[in-house]
Amino acid sequence: MPKIKTHKSFKKRVKITKNGKVLRGKPGRRHLLSGKPSKRRRKLRRSAEVGKEEAFRVKRLIGLV
Repeated sequence: MPKIKTHKSFKKRVKITKNGKVLRGKPGRRHLLSGKPSKRRRKLRRSAEVGKEEAFRVKRLIGLV
């Protein structure tokens, strides 16, 4: 049976923590930032955790499961 290929573009977008949680960047941080309040921009800097059900799919895409 052949090996499963890693989804390289997706691997660059997420980070796996030491405990196995999956972190992602928040949307809305790329452009048109001058129209957004500084409070909102500050909150968009933080990374968000992916839900449990979605995390399993993400780990399978990047070759951890």
